[in-house]
Amino acid sequence: MSDLDALTSSAYSQALEVIASVEPRIAEATRQELVDQRGSLKLIASENYASPAVLLTMGTWFSDKYAEGTVGHRFYAGCQNVDTVESIAAEHARELFGAEYAYVQPHSGIDANLTAFWAILAHRVEGPWLEKAEKKNVNDLTDEDWESLRRELGNQRLLGMSLDTGGHLTHGFRPNISGKMFHQQQYGTDPVTGLIDYDALAAKAREFKPLILVAGYSAYPRRVNFAKMREIADSVGATLMVDMAHFAGLVAGKVFTGDEDPIPHAHVVTTTTHKSLRGPRGGMVLATKEYAPSVDRGCPMVLGGPLSHVMAAKAVALAEARQESFRGYAQDVADNAKSLAEGFLTRGANLVTGGTDNHLVLLDVTSFGLTGRQAESALLDAGVVTNRNSIPNDPNGAWYTSGIRLGTPALTTRGFGRDEFDKTAELIVEVLSNTTPGTTKAGGPSKASYTLADGVADRVRSASAEMLDKHPLYPGLELS
Repeated sequence: MSDLDALTSSAYSQALEVIASVEPRIAEATRQELVDQRGSLKLIASENYASPAVLLTMGTWFSDKYAEGTVGHRFYAGCQNVDTVESIAAEHARELFGAEYAYVQPHSGIDANLTAFWAILAHRVEGPWLEKAEKKNVNDLTDEDWESLRRELGNQRLLGMSLDTGGHLTHGFRPNISGKMFHQQQYGTDPVTGLIDYDALAAKAREFKPLILVAGYSAYPRRVNFAKMREIADSVGATLMVDMAHFAGLVAGKVFTGDEDPIPHAHVVTTTTHKSLRGPRGGMVLATKEYAPSVDRGCPMVLGGPLSHVMAAKAVALAEARQESFRGYAQDVADNAKSLAEGFLTRGANLVTGGTDNHLVLLDVTSFGLTGRQAESALLDAGVVTNRNSIPNDPNGAWYTSGIRLGTPALTTRGFGRDEFDKTAELIVEVLSNTTPGTTKAGGPSKASYTLADGVADRVRSASAEMLDKHPLYPGLELS
């Protein structure tokens, strides 16, 4: 064990002892979570493993500090150290992505998107409205003025990718606040190829004339041409907003460059800092200088006090992502996804779009006679952690679904290579091929219940353990 491993083990062991002195059940659940993660094939595309340095950064007294406002302009006294932390995190973000401006306060991806939406509305609608009304700011508005502005702010158009073709809840899905605050429409993919049809998208944009065009995805297994997206946005006078929460690590690691890098093309870019970036759970907004003043109003516009301890962890994670080794990791993520996809295809499984060229694979499980929920549950029984996901024109809806989304970032962090991802595909096919749908009380087919053939779960867990043991999670970390 290295000196650093010994320090890490000591830090976590002592931390758990302190926690146990107050609430031992929480200490035990924390310990068990590490055991469970070490023993599972984690393939959830939105999850990863943060480094011990990132994790330890979150457990400090920065958690105790209120710091509403921005660097140098706080609503609370004594924020000089928070200013340092936020400045460093924003600096790393700008340098890593080549962005003109970075805002690191959002608590999550949804918070980042809300901040971006309202910043765009403030820049594109509120600002011109105030100028026309000869008002300096919203504090100068009469009740009548405010009602007029509120109606205009709440009647803008947003065009985003539909949920079943790979978009996110926050891209205009009606049950989400984004689908309620905007007059929204959604674009999909080609019904045959499953790919974005840019000509069809351009025609839809010309017809709908959105204020905001949202690009990006949570379950689209292909790359996006953001130069074309910007052309479409410009053609209708829209702001191009890109949600790169899922693939930010591939942008940071220079796997996505040129037209596939959203930063040079988008007005505003949002992201999470976990997922493929391997940071703490949180969000971030990148923007051009013209949008920076509006984004900077995230607090108090839609955010409360920033989580200073998480901003500190973001700074550490972004510093890690600026290291040359992160580029190798990002390329491995993409290469491993191709290997996983090829492993499925050679075994006769069906993939949405027929493959992948990013970090995720979307498996259509209808050929196994299963719903996504049945497949997800059966795989979990065998120690394979995935999440069910809609596929285009999904007959089972957004709850039961017909697909399974699989991502390679987490297991790539553990050191899995292409051969092991091929083996992982084999194990998944074995589970699904040996899973039988259940029946309802009325005797009809069930969308939730299932039966996994005897012995399959044990065989898959045993085969998984052989691979996992070669690539231990947090090697050197031993809890006493």
